[in-house]
Amino acid sequence: MAVATSSSTSATLDRLDGRGVALAVGAYTMWGLFPAFWPLLAPAVPVEVLAHRIAWTAVLMVAVLSVLRGWGALRALSLRGWAMTTSAAMLIAVNWGLFIYAVFTGHVVESALGYFMSPLVSVLLGVLVLRERLRRAQIVALALATAAVVVITVENGRVPWIAALLALTFGLYSLIKSTVPLPTTASLTAEGLVLGPVALGAVVWFELAGGGTFTGYGLGHTLLLIAGGPVTAVPLLLYGAAARLVPLSTIGVLMYLNPSLQFLWGVLVVHEDMPATRWIGFVLVWIALVVFTVDLVRYARATRPRVAHSIGGS
Repeated sequence: MAVATSSSTSATLDRLDGRGVALAVGAYTMWGLFPAFWPLLAPAVPVEVLAHRIAWTAVLMVAVLSVLRGWGALRALSLRGWAMTTSAAMLIAVNWGLFIYAVFTGHVVESALGYFMSPLVSVLLGVLVLRERLRRAQIVALALATAAVVVITVENGRVPWIAALLALTFGLYSLIKSTVPLPTTASLTAEGLVLGPVALGAVVWFELAGGGTFTGYGLGHTLLLIAGGPVTAVPLLLYGAAARLVPLSTIGVLMYLNPSLQFLWGVLVVHEDMPATRWIGFVLVWIALVVFTVDLVRYARATRPRVAHSIGGS
């Protein structure tokens, strides 16, 4: 699961907080293992799985925010803030749905490609939307990523649309969330308030139409559908805590743990096809990410700003 929000950190690049690193590793490891979880919810179809995921995440986050007494942040959110939150919520719903669909249909490797490419797409959106200027290394990284997409497209005979849409929706989501001044818990709760009623309606519709699996498939299946809430929320909360303790450069490196685990799951566990041209495409992406990450670390060391983070997930 791909979700994003923003928060500041006072950590310096010279001293890492071990707890923060552990929290970030925990979050990215959980996201990376998502391809192992969602198929357990079959025979529910991807749309029903998505509806339960959103609905139970919303229920859980309302409870968490109530315990933390954090409703003041949402009451203070402006109309524009709610509009941006609504836009972000719709984007992350599409992202989550695409990922679940990819896992159910045997496209785990392609979904991993999307999350490998998401930081590069975020840089491109920064140029196109925020009129940011690219550094030379960023231009090289984007060129390599473009070449990778061309190679994979030639090999498949089609554009890797799942990867492209995952990267684009997550990049747009991160861009929008960076404009909403909410802490992690309040941000996720706000998205739940926007999407939750729609998701709950979908759950009820599935049951009334006779296509739902919430009942009739045993207690274990029901509990797995409910577990979609904490499975989604826990890594987000872990990341929210980590983002306050470690610098952006560290987060930027650790985030690749997520798609790396997804990639390994797709290749080693479910044995998805990996012809030579697809390997070439992935190698180009990995080289692009090395260039991008080295540039990120150098830039962070040179400027040492207080930075904002974007959560990465599936």
